[in-house]
Amino acid sequence: MARLTTHVLDTAHGHPATGLELELYRIGPAGQRTLVAQARTNADGRTEAPLLSGETLPTGVYELVFYVAAYFRAQGVHLPDPPFLDEVVVRFGLAEAKGHYHVPLLVSPYGYSTYRGS
Repeated sequence: MARLTTHVLDTAHGHPATGLELELYRIGPAGQRTLVAQARTNADGRTEAPLLSGETLPTGVYELVFYVAAYFRAQGVHLPDPPFLDEVVVRFGLAEAKGHYHVPLLVSPYGYSTYRGS
């Protein structure tokens, strides 16, 4: 089964980012954004279900929006106004309709990294 998943790790505190809100958008040919999924991470920093799944996935360009400032404020972290990182947007392409795409996010209030995981 093809699927798109994510996993968020809070590198400032050394544990999964529990309760972080995120949204998945599909980007159309003219750049328009269409909301595909909304989720909140669980105690393991993952969503309860894949963001996309099925026999095949619609190929194309997508964005994951991670609401990191709201997450860190909820953790009691004092952030400047405006925060250095508010929303982390990761734009990526799905080229393999039958592929498994995993987009992890490692995040702190002042930096992040991502990659195509397995």
